Amino acid sequence: MNEKVMQKRKWQATLFFILIIAVTYLSAFITNFNLMEGLTAFPQAIGWIFANLLITQESLEKLPTILEKLTETIFMSIAATTTAAVVSLFLGIMGSKTTSINGVLSVAARFIASVSRNIPVVAWALILLLSFGQNSVTGYLALFVGTVGFLTRAFIESIDEASHSSVEALTATGATYVHIVNKAVIPQSLPQIISWILFMIETNIRSATLVGILTGTGIGYTFDMYYKSMNYNAVALVTFSIVIAVIVIELLSNYIRKVIL
Repeated sequence: MNEKVMQKRKWQATLFFILIIAVTYLSAFITNFNLMEGLTAFPQAIGWIFANLLITQESLEKLPTILEKLTETIFMSIAATTTAAVVSLFLGIMGSKTTSINGVLSVAARFIASVSRNIPVVAWALILLLSFGQNSVTGYLALFVGTVGFLTRAFIESIDEASHSSVEALTATGATYVHIVNKAVIPQSLPQIISWILFMIETNIRSATLVGILTGTGIGYTFDMYYKSMNYNAVALVTFSIVIAVIVIELLSNYIRKVIL
């Protein structure tokens, strides 16, 4: 019996890999992708990067403007994440099986999370661009909506993992719903909640760069402006500034996680 099961699983695995290979070849054929041409062009692309993306004295004169736009992007990402976290915490409490008031609110919270999470931030930026135009509000809202979906799902899972014994103990003593949430659920889930918020701040700073290209704001717009004017030295400085900022924020986030977890 075991041999038959193992043989069946081997056949299933073989068919799966054959399907993956077939889909890969079909995709390459439809998109006219040639792996050999890509590999041969790779050294040339690396050479172009080292020849053109150089930080010069002239590009360094633009550093104050670049840092100003980068700071604007970072603060917008933090604002979008923190305000979305407040909404997501409410939706997470409503959607969690541990703290759900009724089935309707739970389904509604999970539905909102699913819709906003499964639509990419760039798509939200394009949708909101039609209504709000190219400004910082559009970028903020795009990050906000995408963050609500992700954090709501993460908070629901964090709250579901909370110990049910403390909830049952407070319920047995006649504690109110608000008291149970504040004293039993939130304290247990708080380290994970903070960790997810820090993760989304890092993610949103990266996403805000791309969103800024669409909305004409922040460091994304600065990058796009220099790129379209073929000022590659300034593009290199913008890219380097973004990389440094992301690394510094990630190091800070990791330090905070070590402290709270």
